[in-house]
Amino acid sequence: MNKDLLSPIALAGHTLNNRMVMAPLTRNRAPGSLANAMMVKYYAQRSSAGLIITEGTQISEQGVGYPATPGIYSQQQIDGWKQVTNAVHEQGGAIFAQLWHCGRISHPSFHNGELPVAASAIKPAGQAVTYEGMQTFVEPRALFAEEIPGIIEQYRHAAACAKEAGFDGVEIHAANGYLIDQFIRDGSNNRSDQYGGSLENRTRLLLQIVAAVGSEIGFHKVGVRISPINAFNDISDSDPQSTFNHVASSLSGLGLAYLHVVEVDMTGQSDPEFDMQQLRDRFDGLYIANGGYDKTRGNQSIAENRADMIAFGVPFLANPDLPERFRTDAALNTPDQATFYGGDEHGYTDYPTLGAE
Repeated sequence: MNKDLLSPIALAGHTLNNRMVMAPLTRNRAPGSLANAMMVKYYAQRSSAGLIITEGTQISEQGVGYPATPGIYSQQQIDGWKQVTNAVHEQGGAIFAQLWHCGRISHPSFHNGELPVAASAIKPAGQAVTYEGMQTFVEPRALFAEEIPGIIEQYRHAAACAKEAGFDGVEIHAANGYLIDQFIRDGSNNRSDQYGGSLENRTRLLLQIVAAVGSEIGFHKVGVRISPINAFNDISDSDPQSTFNHVASSLSGLGLAYLHVVEVDMTGQSDPEFDMQQLRDRFDGLYIANGGYDKTRGNQSIAENRADMIAFGVPFLANPDLPERFRTDAALNTPDQATFYGGDEHGYTDYPTLGAE
């Protein structure tokens, strides 16, 4: 059978309608860290995606790093998300929650003056987005080894909450310079204990989180997102190919739902020095490719077996009916960047569908 973006695929016990994934997109429209009616409408509108991955959703108060981002650790948050998952399921869609801990990419103003936590006490360059505007990042506090089981427990608890909220699975956010990425990469991890130094040690936290989450909800309902060449949030590694080859190999054989790879940096550029195919070859599950794909390139990647599914970010943001637009070769809406973060329904739930213009 010829495979393309619009062909079905089995994932996490479901047969998805297509191979188009709505990528996780932070929108800062969850005051009080609660999913709300506006978010219900937003996700339901996009439920023709084969799979929706929610915006980054913090696993605890300690995990917060941005204003008005949702959480998945309290009963009130579960109840809010339940309305979202019900709406998506009513439309025949599937939805995973992205589990997020920002680590050092945060600010004391989110934590009653306490320092953000990280793998090591290394201050990132740049500024935090806070309720008081942009503020310079602070030097974080390095987590003590005895605190790390508590971090793993936060992920397990969040996965249990996601299951109760009706999600079809979860994605562990190990990308883009947030907490897990801070442990994986040697530019942000100078620990000398069992979580630092060797590749095995630096990937230990990720694998322990995967084990805890998989044991809680089933490994076939767990995906992992990585971003090997992305320097976002001042993250770096001296040998990203070796580091992320090791990550991909280590995640293989666990029966995971997928490996989701951001193949570009924050400017949308790829790195000719980095071979993504090596990750694909080392991981035995579904491979989701992310990074500036359009219909033509997505179909080509799937046909040539370089990816099983393709994640689209901004195109889904501006086109709630993106699969239908691809199917009919319809024109795409123009995204309004001024409304990406924060605000109301404008630029959020008011992008027209085909026939509604």
